Amino acid sequence: MGTIVSFHAHPDDESIATSGLLARAADAGHRVVLVFATRGELGTPVDGVLDEDEQLALRRTAECYESASVIGAHRVEFLGFTDSGMEGDATNDAPWCFWQADVDHAARRLAIILEEEQADVITVYDDHGGYGHPDHIQVHRVGRRAAEMADVAVVAQSTMNRDHINRARAAAVELGVDLGDDIPPELPDSFGSPESIITHSVDTRSVIHRKRSSMLAHGSQIGADHFMAAMPLEAFEFVFGTEWFIVDSVPADPPTVFADLFEPTAPGG
Repeated sequence: MGTIVSFHAHPDDESIATSGLLARAADAGHRVVLVFATRGELGTPVDGVLDEDEQLALRRTAECYESASVIGAHRVEFLGFTDSGMEGDATNDAPWCFWQADVDHAARRLAIILEEEQADVITVYDDHGGYGHPDHIQVHRVGRRAAEMADVAVVAQSTMNRDHINRARAAAVELGVDLGDDIPPELPDSFGSPESIITHSVDTRSVIHRKRSSMLAHGSQIGADHFMAAMPLEAFEFVFGTEWFIVDSVPADPPTVFADLFEPTAPGG
């Protein structure tokens, strides 16, 4: 059996990006560890979800553990940085935020966990953080550096399949599903990755109910009327039934946890 460490910027990122992979890994007997750079202090809570004077960071921390329980994760850790906010926000400049962290310093914090766990695989994000969020880009930089420090065999960059999302949107429109403003008519080139550069996928259909439950555990961010919560299961499975990764280098003898779960994608998807 092996160990997979999944590194994320904020609570709920793990549920959307990698919860299917992690649930399948846990079911197969592998050790699953979640690490968050921040507690998502600057997220926008669902209207009315917080009690009077309740701190969002505390709610989101608790939601991480609830999601971890759904997934079957064995350990949850926080690196101790604060949320940097969206690209271009003044909060990007706060000296204590994750975006401003020295990469080697942050990587050493993460590398300690990787070494303790003797991690075989670490998941990070692609080099533009999926859609340009500063904390997501920093996860890519810090995660890759930490993997070098701790000599982790496989770095799997979680990404969104832009072509697949465009197909899903077209199918939804054809079926008369109102997507509102949640998914724009045309995704920009800065969003996700084209299929041509995606190297691996993970089939998450067997754990699709847990993937959705993991998302719903983050009730401060994903309300009952959110499109991810409200879409019919068949549509949810079409959109989220595969998780996508870019892996630059695979060892000749890859770790079991990688070989068991990751499938190479055909050229062009």
